[in-house]
Amino acid sequence: MQIRQVTADERTDTMFPLQTYAFMPSPWADGDRETYARRMQYYRTAVSLVAEEDGRSLAGVGAFPMRQNVRGTLHDMAGVASVATHPSARRRGFVRALLGRLLQQMRDQGCTVSALYPFRPSFYGRYGFVGLPRVRTVTFAPEGLSHLLKADLPGEVERLPMREAFDDYTALTLRLLGERHGFSVFDEVRTAEFRDNPRWVAIARVEGEVVGAVTYRIDRFGGELLADDLLTTGSLGRALLLQYFARHVDQVARVILKVGTDEVPDLWGTDFPVLTQGRVEHPSQNGPMARLLSMEALTGTATTAEQAITIEVVDDDFIAGRYQLTGESGQLTVEPSKNEPQATVTCAGISALAYGVLDPIEVVTRGFGQVDASAVEPLAALFPKRMPYLFADF
Repeated sequence: MQIRQVTADERTDTMFPLQTYAFMPSPWADGDRETYARRMQYYRTAVSLVAEEDGRSLAGVGAFPMRQNVRGTLHDMAGVASVATHPSARRRGFVRALLGRLLQQMRDQGCTVSALYPFRPSFYGRYGFVGLPRVRTVTFAPEGLSHLLKADLPGEVERLPMREAFDDYTALTLRLLGERHGFSVFDEVRTAEFRDNPRWVAIARVEGEVVGAVTYRIDRFGGELLADDLLTTGSLGRALLLQYFARHVDQVARVILKVGTDEVPDLWGTDFPVLTQGRVEHPSQNGPMARLLSMEALTGTATTAEQAITIEVVDDDFIAGRYQLTGESGQLTVEPSKNEPQATVTCAGISALAYGVLDPIEVVTRGFGQVDASAVEPLAALFPKRMPYLFADF
């Protein structure tokens, strides 16, 4: 087996057959290859690796250079995608070798965190990744929001095609990147493809400032308004967009949209019938996963705790070692340490604490390490639970 990096143009001949067989209806149509080749202009900054045997590509992985907010600090992130193996090469260690090489290369390029959408979480758990919450799908009839039609809200909502709304929509995602824990965005090269997204964009503005946006389409008259992530800077942006949906009461029977775990749709109205789902299903609807690629990069993370603790991270190629975690003057400091650890955790364990998806007790019960009784309170104070919202889908 030989591993080599391929260019965006080379992906069509090396990675396209693997990806299409793994993730798309098969056999694929003749035009699919040309469509894929045209899209490769947006993959120029992606790192793409293939494993070859006798000159034949048998497995491939890729990573997009991205940015992610982790507890208020922006990190360079490796968004792992395009993981596919030819059926004849599966369970032979190809992906293991490729993923190890890919994460090392992305770490060398400055990425301090990584995220992906797994086909099976337990597979990526071996590489230190831990689960993040999946976005929720909200389904409701627009008449349930009829009270908003009577509300005189400051601001307005404009409907535009994505090409015209692209700059405002992208600017909003960059604002939310700085404000929302877990939020992630692509670089400019990859983001440029979304300018041609064939969907409407509802842009909510107050005194010219964008306070909310959502992309959507309508499948048919009397059918469904199918929306993507409801992006808002606060309650006014949400109210403006929900009011806009309410105005479709005589056009569609249902509105379906996506929200983060911090949203509570059943409180959007009184006597408001709504279905909120967080469905997880293998292999196509798993929640995202993430991991740390650097412990020291957590230095500067905001914390209200005035605590100090020594931990040891084990069984990981990138962050294994002993570290002193100190919360002081509103910031976390992470330094190598030779002290005896009060907690011994895997990469998945410390990543779960850093991302806020598990508390110290849950780290133990999930099998991600051992935490002394004296360390539970300091770790919980340094890393209080806080559900991340990844947003970017790759």
